[in-house]
Amino acid sequence: MRLEEVLVEGAPRPIGPYSQAVICGDLVFCSGQIGLDPVSGAMVGDDVSVQAERAVLNLKAVLENAGASLSTVVKTTLYLVDMADFSAVNNVYARHFGDAKPARSTVAVASLPKGAKVELDAIAFIPRRS
Repeated sequence: MRLEEVLVEGAPRPIGPYSQAVICGDLVFCSGQIGLDPVSGAMVGDDVSVQAERAVLNLKAVLENAGASLSTVVKTTLYLVDMADFSAVNNVYARHFGDAKPARSTVAVASLPKGAKVELDAIAFIPRRS
């Protein structure tokens, strides 16, 4: 099976030696997205809800470029620097994922790149690739 790299202009470019996502068969494996503005590459702010919103929008751009969507996500991992932010991030997450309720893990971490407060990665399926 051939691996296909995904590179999207509507999401921040990788800040290290990795792909925004990789397609393998009918699955897309997305790297973690943080609250970076895709144009400037700067963090969108210090508020965790604002960062979470941008991270989800970045993830959405990567998924859509790969032929998937938030509604085809089967698994996410959410990384939080402060578990006290769990509720605020859940509100953003629920608004974007709606009725789609992928499996999810939430992990407390000591720090994230660029001082981010939240990071989100995902695995999704690509409906009927041609």
